Amino acid sequence: MLSKEKLFYAAILPFLVFFALFPVFVYPNRALLCPTTSADWLQSVLPAGMKGLVGCYRNWDYSLFYILSELWGSAILSLGFWGFANDIMRINEAKRVYTLLGVGANVALLVSGPMITYFSQIRGNMPVGADPWQISLNYLMGSVVFAGAMIVGIYWWMHRSVLTDPKFYDPKDVKQKKEKPKMSIVESFKFLLKSRYIFLIALLVMSYGICINLVEVTWKGQLKLQYPNPNDYSAFMGGLSFATGATTICLMFIGGWLMRRFGWRFAAMATPVMLLVTASGFFAFVIFSDSLHYYVAALGTTPLFLAVIIGMIQNVLSKSTKYSLFDPTKEMAYIPLDQESKVKGKAAIDVVGARLGKSGGSAIQQVLLVAVGSLGAITPYVAGSVIAVMVAWMLGVRSLSRMFAELTGQKEEVSASAETATQAAT
Repeated sequence: MLSKEKLFYAAILPFLVFFALFPVFVYPNRALLCPTTSADWLQSVLPAGMKGLVGCYRNWDYSLFYILSELWGSAILSLGFWGFANDIMRINEAKRVYTLLGVGANVALLVSGPMITYFSQIRGNMPVGADPWQISLNYLMGSVVFAGAMIVGIYWWMHRSVLTDPKFYDPKDVKQKKEKPKMSIVESFKFLLKSRYIFLIALLVMSYGICINLVEVTWKGQLKLQYPNPNDYSAFMGGLSFATGATTICLMFIGGWLMRRFGWRFAAMATPVMLLVTASGFFAFVIFSDSLHYYVAALGTTPLFLAVIIGMIQNVLSKSTKYSLFDPTKEMAYIPLDQESKVKGKAAIDVVGARLGKSGGSAIQQVLLVAVGSLGAITPYVAGSVIAVMVAWMLGVRSLSRMFAELTGQKEEVSASAETATQAAT
């Protein structure tokens, strides 16, 4: 229905409109906009474990803000930016530029992190009676809308001044992509179950999504206890963004060396091992905080603060290892497959693996919340679920590494035989 250029505008503009309206209209009038009466009634008739769902309904403005923030990465970065880059980039340019684009994405965190911290800490200069979070929202969302307007402006300018110049862009030089097969959920499940190799790749993707979701929700619950003020919470998240960007850049430069030095299995195992070690430490502080209070007090801090710091380290390292090691090893696993398995396997994993991984952790927590009733009470069960998934993840890496070695070994043998035959013929 839409051209690629119009589709880009249609995707990004609703985000920018909402983020522009949120601080100037939605947030100041949330008392009038939120359905308090009907939410109270729902809370009275539904089980206590459903209070999270009722809270999403009661605070629909915050819920919508969170949903759009989460969707930004998929709709604008994956669909918009990378789709545009893949359409206009020559193969030789992509080999040189794509790594720099990945580094640039994390350099952006080095800029946005301090900006978030600065705008969240300006409440000290506010007049008496002013809402400091309202002021912070104005600056933060103003920055988002300004950056979004720059994206739209640059995209519009490129279509009229760059892509129309044969020196910079010639459609004949761009490799046309093959049509990606569209697979339903049922077809994807059937394909995953038919190929053990593809199923193991999907298992890795699902395991990461489940684990990171389970740990992050529990950690953010502790973070909210440590920083109940929204300005303090936002300032902390700004520091987290900066740390994630800096760590990811460092690991991206050494990730390739680690893979060449220690092999595919070591690189693929790094992410689950990192998650297991850091998540175990985090859950230990949360679950046994009362027992650790005396020892932690001797350090001049609290178990809650240490749990927040360990959770932050876990969050930074898990995302950094994903970008620098997990994603490259996952993509490498497709290389020895035949073309049909490679294309259909990616399509199936996109449909099943990524989506189940992202929602699987939430589903586990929802079931536990309905059964137990509170985030604090379900923490031991969440910890057990995370450890179980990580064990399955590491077993999957071990099995996949053997199959990967066999397939790549066979491929090398075929290449060697072909080279020997060529030399003999010569």
